[in-house]
Amino acid sequence: MPKRWAVPIFLFALALFSAFFLFPLFETIRGGFVDVDGRFTAAYLREAVTNPIYRQSFFNSLLLATLTTLTALALALPLAFFSCRYEFPLKRIFSAIVLVPMILPPFVGAIGIMKVFGTHGVLNAILFKLHSSGCFPAIDWLGHHRLGGVVFFQALNLYPILFLNISAALANVDPAQEEAAANLGCTGLRRFWHITMPLIRPGLFAGLTIVFIWSFTELGVPLIFNCDRLLPVQIYGMLKELGSNPFPYALATVVLGCSTSFYLLGKKILGRESVAEVAKASHASSQRPISTAKKILCVSLFFVVVSCSLLPHVVVLLYSFAGDWFGTILPSSWTLKNYAAALGHPLAVAAIRNSICYAGCATLATVVLGTAIALVIVRSRLIGRGLLDTVAMLPLAVPGIIIAFGYLAISQRGRLFSFLNPVANPAPLLVIAYGIRKMPFMVRSAVAGLQQTSPTYEEAAASLGSPPVRTYLRITIPLIFGNLIAGGLLVFSQTMMEVSDSLIIAQKQQFYPITKAIYELVNLIGIGPYLACALGVWSMAFLAATLFAMSHFLGENMGAIFRA
Repeated sequence: MPKRWAVPIFLFALALFSAFFLFPLFETIRGGFVDVDGRFTAAYLREAVTNPIYRQSFFNSLLLATLTTLTALALALPLAFFSCRYEFPLKRIFSAIVLVPMILPPFVGAIGIMKVFGTHGVLNAILFKLHSSGCFPAIDWLGHHRLGGVVFFQALNLYPILFLNISAALANVDPAQEEAAANLGCTGLRRFWHITMPLIRPGLFAGLTIVFIWSFTELGVPLIFNCDRLLPVQIYGMLKELGSNPFPYALATVVLGCSTSFYLLGKKILGRESVAEVAKASHASSQRPISTAKKILCVSLFFVVVSCSLLPHVVVLLYSFAGDWFGTILPSSWTLKNYAAALGHPLAVAAIRNSICYAGCATLATVVLGTAIALVIVRSRLIGRGLLDTVAMLPLAVPGIIIAFGYLAISQRGRLFSFLNPVANPAPLLVIAYGIRKMPFMVRSAVAGLQQTSPTYEEAAASLGSPPVRTYLRITIPLIFGNLIAGGLLVFSQTMMEVSDSLIIAQKQQFYPITKAIYELVNLIGIGPYLACALGVWSMAFLAATLFAMSHFLGENMGAIFRA
């Protein structure tokens, strides 16, 4: 790419990220150290650290993220290893079904978990039927263990991200190194720990980082489970005081500092490039046949994990068809009216229209700018292209709730971006938030396509007198069109189902996106949860279609777009 084109794109992208990513973060941090009179103070930050309630919320959030990440790793690592290394029955089917949790918005699936383990849920109904005396006391299985319920559900929802990253990393491991270790007597778990694990360490770091930060700052699922002693929920509860109380800024600063520290610590421990990864694989990795006992083990492991991960989806699906479901194993009556009512409800109709508009605008902007950024990173020799790559990927490492909180901070009355105040109309700010948050997916997808495409075609066109813009439009873009479609589909589906930005920024009912509408429906007494599940099933169908199309275009490279 000529320098006269690369420099304007570089400067525009940096200006955009500075205004709507770095500046909101700066304002959030600054707000935690400034009192109501504008003077510097550390009192709010000190209170956020020493207050027993917030200290407990911090440790709960840290415990939640740690347990979720470890559980997701325990699920994803063996599945990815068996899938990449061995041949066993139903492998293709299981490998596809493993990704199913990605098609359900997390807090919608939480409704299903609550329906199973609640006081009048399915599990108690089953135990009541099995009890010989016909009298069985109702047990609130979540009760004082709601944090465990959040861990269980989030691990089942997030492990596909780890599965994709580990699978992609294992596919790039040179099998010659594992074979050499085996010839020297290093086999089994010892070979995996000393040879394979160091080789997949960067890919493992990418997945672990996303899962940890995601679970540490998740807002929707804890709200459904009524877990209020978590930092994201505490921040969400203070949004109404944002204009007059600096204390929410201090809590947001604590969350941001912790997330950044966890990211840097993980990068230092796991993110280092292995020396062995420098060399290209001498030959493709082969999948080995295994004994019948090991085949049974692989199939059983996949079956158990897949069954557990599909449980919320099945319950939400049943809930959406239920006319009445209280204290029984299955719904007492069935109906299709929930779907018609969900699509006809004033709240849902406006929300669907709003989400399509917001997501469409954000996706269009992201595809154009993300492709331009990828061209600068891969096809130019600009000195600052490495900095641009880093800045473009930073939103993956920053919690969504913090970015959304930062947008509220910069749009308050008297601030630089007060004209974007979401109280009047949150649409522009939501489009910007969606675009910035999901830009890494588009950039990484386009970069992957450009790296796999030889620049000789562009050089040939240039030698024949074709100007750069025409060359990229008629040569480069068609060659990476599949990657652009895949990245655009992912951005569109993710923005349609975005939770943190939607819950925080959208404050007027007429501007609610679909996720905020589902959350409001869940809290309606009576038919609300049924309508929310019906709307959730529509969302599942939409996400399933986009995920299928994305996997068709990207194939095994799909895990690369989740790398931080």
